[in-house]
Amino acid sequence: MRLTRYYMPTLREKPAEAEIFSHQFMLRGGMIRKLASGIYSFLPLGYRVIRKVEGIVREEMNAKGALEVFLPVVQPAELWRETGRWDRFGKELLRFKDRGEREFCLGPTHEEVITDLVRNELRSYRQLPLNLYQIHIKFRDEIRPRFGLMRAREFIMKDAYSFDADEEGLNRSYQDMYDAYSQIFRRCGLRFTAVEAETGAIGGDVSHEFMVWAEAGEDVIVRCPQCGYTANIEKATFRPLLKDDQDQEGPLEKIHTPRMRTVEEVTGFIGVSPSRLVKTLIYQTEVGFVALMIPGDREVNEAKAARLLGVSELRLAAFDDVEEISGAPVGFAGPIGLKGVRLVADRTLEGMKNVVVGANEEDYHYVNANPGRDFSWDMVGDIVKAKPGDLCSLCGVPLEFSRGIEVGHVFKLGTKYSEAMGAFFLDRDGVERPFFMGCYGIGVTRTAAAAIEQHHDERGIIWPISIAPFECYLLPTNWGRSDIKEVAEALYRELLERGVDVLLDDREERAGVKFNDADLIGVPLRVTIGERGIRKGMCELKLRRGKDVREVPIRDAIGEVVSAKEALFKEVEC
Repeated sequence: MRLTRYYMPTLREKPAEAEIFSHQFMLRGGMIRKLASGIYSFLPLGYRVIRKVEGIVREEMNAKGALEVFLPVVQPAELWRETGRWDRFGKELLRFKDRGEREFCLGPTHEEVITDLVRNELRSYRQLPLNLYQIHIKFRDEIRPRFGLMRAREFIMKDAYSFDADEEGLNRSYQDMYDAYSQIFRRCGLRFTAVEAETGAIGGDVSHEFMVWAEAGEDVIVRCPQCGYTANIEKATFRPLLKDDQDQEGPLEKIHTPRMRTVEEVTGFIGVSPSRLVKTLIYQTEVGFVALMIPGDREVNEAKAARLLGVSELRLAAFDDVEEISGAPVGFAGPIGLKGVRLVADRTLEGMKNVVVGANEEDYHYVNANPGRDFSWDMVGDIVKAKPGDLCSLCGVPLEFSRGIEVGHVFKLGTKYSEAMGAFFLDRDGVERPFFMGCYGIGVTRTAAAAIEQHHDERGIIWPISIAPFECYLLPTNWGRSDIKEVAEALYRELLERGVDVLLDDREERAGVKFNDADLIGVPLRVTIGERGIRKGMCELKLRRGKDVREVPIRDAIGEVVSAKEALFKEVEC
């Protein structure tokens, strides 16, 4: 490809709205442009990267026997009502009506559609197992889209759905997809890990997220360095410390804490550690309000709490609701005398004595509150997030915390959707049974952005060669010189003949501009033809990821580029 015939509008300055490297460099490199909040157009350079990722995904999915389909992005409400998700999914589901007042949504995922596709025609165990996948646009109306492609509202996803006759078959399909995902992300040149994860709105019993290690990641990865236990922060468990509280129960006392609502304000005023304060947080669920009690130095893990309570909706109650239930503004709720709500305590509170709690009265707290004497809870469980210093639940070693970007998620759905939508098959005995289903997603556009987060420097992107928009950047420093132009044209033709994906910078621009653009867009190999080198019959070969520049004879340049390309591909395939 000749750059004079290419649409690659690069930017010299960092765009003000771009906070992370992938967003900055994709905008500056002429790869994407914002159309609306969380919605981006892909320019030719950026779309070449997406197509490279898609190609790897297709090859690995096909290798596992999955079959590609293409499903509508517009989905009728009736299907979502069959599974109950029309009301449960939340505001991320963009709903609308057509001219006939029929309700539809833009698909954020396709479980209902794929189940409807097979339920009337996949009828016998002899047709199983089956795995159907697509690479398609999804839309989720994120409340706060940000970070470019990392948290966009419209994005490209590969989603696959497996159908098996029994749980054993589902386990095999799940492992196939787990292995395929591992190979996909290796081939994309990513450093990643698979972690235990919550199933969320998709549902099911078991799931794993594939996380790319990156400081810009919004997800927290919890890992044990001893036994290898790994989970995301929503799923991670830890071993609570055994309490041997020898203190005698003190007398319950109400104290004045004027305008002190936060943990830090209250504990600083009273003179106790935050762990001695018990926060009572009022949450709303689809079956009513509940009060969650956790130590003051902890955060509620809403996913764990929802699972413990058996609810699908869990959100902090509105200020007015908190005041009506507790009789006090937010910040002063407590368990003593609290009526009409279930009290659910985190397991780390068991055995504690003489804690500080809200008094259900503005500007007042209780000290020396004791479970069993002054209040009691209705349920105990693991409802808080792990934090630094916590011990592995398996081996007792301190857990490590790091940040990551979720690029893939695999689920064991079981019979959740097949039973809800009447998707049955006949087994060997002629008995009608529901399909055992799995669901497997990869964020294609997010994978491209994650690659940049792992592979960049201050000058721009350093693409792994497997997903780079071009493999070689051919850079003649002065296109106006006939001798440089002649050599560049000859190398360009020969590289194309040898199967090298090459971009020829045939612009009449200053050499500095060309070097900057080459570094910015991150092509893995660069061949420079300059005035001094051409007099000696030499050109320069440089890897984007390093600083070393190697002079090679022009007659050997093609072989050197091909060898370097092959070596780079071997690295990502190992």
